[in-house]
Amino acid sequence: MNNTNGPDTSAQSEIGAVQVINAQGRSPYVILCEHASSHIPPAYGDLGLPEAERLRHIAWDIGARDMAIALARRLDAVLVLGTVSRLVIDLNRPLHSSSSIPEISETTVIPGNTDLSLKERTKRHEHWFHPFHETVTAILDERAARKKRTLLLGIHTFTPVFKGERRPWAAGILFGHARSYGRLFIEALHKASHFPVAENFPYQIELDEDYAVPVHGDGRNLPACLVEIRQDLVADETGVTRWASFLATAAREVEQTFDGQGPVD
Repeated sequence: MNNTNGPDTSAQSEIGAVQVINAQGRSPYVILCEHASSHIPPAYGDLGLPEAERLRHIAWDIGARDMAIALARRLDAVLVLGTVSRLVIDLNRPLHSSSSIPEISETTVIPGNTDLSLKERTKRHEHWFHPFHETVTAILDERAARKKRTLLLGIHTFTPVFKGERRPWAAGILFGHARSYGRLFIEALHKASHFPVAENFPYQIELDEDYAVPVHGDGRNLPACLVEIRQDLVADETGVTRWASFLATAAREVEQTFDGQGPVD
């Protein structure tokens, strides 16, 4: 397991633009983790940021990668991981969004992203964004062709303090059209963890600021939700293992109880 307190320094060039784990998983769940890596390719140097900034939540979802891998193993589910820092390009933002290639993240200016040419933006789209989502699309297309049941689940983490505001909730479940599915997940995760689990917190799914749930979930009429776990709860191996276990228990309960053919109530 990688150190969830430090940057992801694995040899991303050996992995490529997207990493698929357990491609033949038998679970109905397809797990996505777009913010799995803090890797900034050598061509971009440090994007003009000191190491302290590149270690922060602005670069990746701390603990999410290890938690997603542990969850996929427990469920025998396919997992699609992003391999580049969201400071280079955010894989869960529409390309027209200002946060797709952020010039400012939280309150931090990203010098390496200012005044980018169309050519450079297009390069990042083609090298990371499109391969990730084309991979997800291919997986979902193949499952649809085999008429295999599919439940989409995104794994994310959130900072306990954002712009000076404390976020006391332990976890949140975000969803768009998939209200029944998302609310079952809230109930099941609360039951498994005994922690409060919020609905559509710390964010809400929005067409202009989210990609996976609106496109791969709601857009295909698939049940889809996004899990957010507070980062201090998954800051070490013990926390990651604990919350992966909670999520696996919740996911199995939802799998057994959710009988909707599509996400809309």
